[in-house]
Amino acid sequence: MRKLTGLSLFAGAGGMDIGFKNAGIRTLVASEINKNAADTYERNNPDVKMFRGDINGNILEIIEASRGVDVVFGGPPCQGFSVAGKMNPDDPRSQLIWTYLEVVKRVNPSIFVMENVKALGTLSKWELVRKKFIDLANDMGYHCEYFVLKASDYGVPQNRERVFFVGSKNKFNRDDFEIYLQKNKEKPQSLRELFRSIPKIGTGENPITCTAKISLASNPVLRKSPYAGMIFNGMGRPLNLLGYSYTLPASMGGNKTPIVDERMIWDEDAPNWLHEYHNNLLQGGSAGGSVPDTLRRISLREAAAIQTFPESYVFCGQKSSVYTQIGNAVPCKLAEKVARAAVEVALRGEKYQNPAFSFGRLI
Repeated sequence: MRKLTGLSLFAGAGGMDIGFKNAGIRTLVASEINKNAADTYERNNPDVKMFRGDINGNILEIIEASRGVDVVFGGPPCQGFSVAGKMNPDDPRSQLIWTYLEVVKRVNPSIFVMENVKALGTLSKWELVRKKFIDLANDMGYHCEYFVLKASDYGVPQNRERVFFVGSKNKFNRDDFEIYLQKNKEKPQSLRELFRSIPKIGTGENPITCTAKISLASNPVLRKSPYAGMIFNGMGRPLNLLGYSYTLPASMGGNKTPIVDERMIWDEDAPNWLHEYHNNLLQGGSAGGSVPDTLRRISLREAAAIQTFPESYVFCGQKSSVYTQIGNAVPCKLAEKVARAAVEVALRGEKYQNPAFSFGRLI
């Protein structure tokens, strides 16, 4: 018996790696093109062999260093498939899913997990891409299924939805995988509970890291919910402290950084200024004016907590880069749940020792 080992592709700051580590998989090799993200990864994972730069330029070295690993995982850049982008199938970043498969083919792990945007798993526009990916995986000897999951179902206080393609040398039952995920769902803290559990904004442990001005739009876009429209200038929207965050964007750091009302974090009876202003607009009131000084942008510490990074995790680079690293990351707890399901279901019958499971029982 031995512990599972892994190769992390498109590793970013290491959010997916944290989840896989918590599921009992020890990463041996990683690859990342962004300097600051690679710095962050190495700072927190000094024992992992990191290949920096374009994966296509390092592909042979990565494959050679990774031979014998049990799991390949990672999230290739998603801008080419995202509804937030141009959805261009010829975007060079869209081609990296095939680079990912080429590495899998050459390394030949027992299992692989690839993460990407929800659109790749749901839109008819990408149906042929999904089919090609699964057909290629089948030709390589893998049984492959894909699952669209919402992070807030798995302990992450964020309504981020992502697709995961899971391939295994062992044929596995899709229903078993979904049943395992269903049994291991976890209700997250509300944002209010989360913000109360970390140091208060403005302290040394949670400094103010975004000072982008918050101003009201003169031509607001209204929705039924004040948290869904575009009431403020810029793309940063307010967060509902009683619920979960919308998907944190990689473009945080300026006026796209989410907004919270500091007073409402600590005082449950405080008036909800946002609701009052939104209702006034719905009733024909005029837009504009000033916002309360209790409204602010979320900090790096808070953004990392929403993505379920450990408190002790150290990020490298300028503030704008760190916001981007956090926004690009796979939420750690979501990655952990997927990794546990993959090991439990897709590798069932293999004689691995997985310390993530009670009493070191055999899978």
